[in-house]
Amino acid sequence: MTLLEVEIDLRQRLQLQKMKDARLLSAYATIPFSPEKLALSLFVAEFLYHALRSEQKNEHLFAYICDSMQWLDIAEKNFANFHLTFLMRMSRFLGFYPNLDDYVDGCVFDLRAATFSLLIPTHRDFLQPDDARRIHTLMRMDFPTMHLYRLNRTDRNRIVDVLLRYYSLHIPQFPELKSLSVLQELWAD
Repeated sequence: MTLLEVEIDLRQRLQLQKMKDARLLSAYATIPFSPEKLALSLFVAEFLYHALRSEQKNEHLFAYICDSMQWLDIAEKNFANFHLTFLMRMSRFLGFYPNLDDYVDGCVFDLRAATFSLLIPTHRDFLQPDDARRIHTLMRMDFPTMHLYRLNRTDRNRIVDVLLRYYSLHIPQFPELKSLSVLQELWAD
């Protein structure tokens, strides 16, 4: 997840491109030295590796990733929900961020259609009303306010499982992430 500025000699006819120069764009001050931040960044790196395989140039997405990692680096505390916020916000750039305006109390969340509905879908990929309400609330989370959402390790693990299931429904061949087991052990109750 190191931020680099890379200069490449791009030639359309070649499959393997030649790198001219690489410079450190921004050095992390705390991520390499904090086990919690390092685990979060490794999880994000593995997630991005699989989620962005077919993405083309997207300056807004790149800015989001850079800004997110820089925020994590300068955060001194209250970053336990970083990965949840990152995953929830990331769906906006990939085209399947749910319309939160459709939410009404008692509805379900259809993971396939990325919509809130009062009608239960004919498939099993949906969240019951209690989980739908939580997801609707959590989708409003951002980095400066995520510490206001008090979650224990069990809650965080449940949410990340739902989010990864959501991504696996929208991104073809999205695998089970190996770094997830390490992340799930963080922040003991």
